[in-house]
Amino acid sequence: MAVKFIRSLGYAVSGIGHAIRTQRHMRYHLVAALAVCIVSAFLSLTLLEWAVLLLMMAVVISAEMINTAIEHTVNLVTGEKHPLAKAAKDTAAGAVLVAAIIAVIMGLLIIGPPLWRLLF
Repeated sequence: MAVKFIRSLGYAVSGIGHAIRTQRHMRYHLVAALAVCIVSAFLSLTLLEWAVLLLMMAVVISAEMINTAIEHTVNLVTGEKHPLAKAAKDTAAGAVLVAAIIAVIMGLLIIGPPLWRLLF
């Protein structure tokens, strides 16, 4: 049981590594998340505010990995251009966009006011 669990963790870590190595936008999301964490460290955020920020980071990064999985699957199934393949890829990318927009809004709502007070 433990061996299977550890093996599963290895597959998951491999998938995360693949996304980081091969997906430019994944690296952008990680840099943005790191920047938010660094800025937030200088602010007096509550545990709940930290929890929301971390949750939003996880949602965006997870959405990007799901998008990558969908893109790879579509590419495996069909190497040719097809309207349904395009729709699947575009819809997955749209999900990442929605998650990222909401994450930015939530981030601004949480860190905007204390950052403004700190700077001005």
